[in-house]
Amino acid sequence: MATTETSAEPLSIGEVAGRTGLSVHALRFYEREGLLVGPVQRTSGGRRRYTAFDVDWLLICVKLRESGMPLADLKQFAELVRQGPGNEAERLQLLDAHRQRVDAQIQALQECRSVITWKVGVYAEHLARGEAGGLWDPTA
Repeated sequence: MATTETSAEPLSIGEVAGRTGLSVHALRFYEREGLLVGPVQRTSGGRRRYTAFDVDWLLICVKLRESGMPLADLKQFAELVRQGPGNEAERLQLLDAHRQRVDAQIQALQECRSVITWKVGVYAEHLARGEAGGLWDPTA
């Protein structure tokens, strides 16, 4: 998932926030929580400098979190990646378990959408016929 340009120029925390959609506060939190795979470089003045690789990794983290991956699982995944080659089976297991949870959520949402679609149809049909009064009337 290479989504950033392959610039060798380091990026400021503000630039990374703009590219990832994370706030500056969230980026600092990700760093404190050990969610990055490498240490964030610093200028001599202590300002954070990120690489294109950092941005790519953060974009993956954003999608994993948006899809409901628990913070503990994301930390474990980052730790496995930091350890380097040799633990790919563990990474796969972690990601596959998350994918299965996402698939279950999608299925549940599809079932909810079906009920909502049915109910929209009931109301639309009754309104079109001028017979909407009394639908789910708690006073009846």
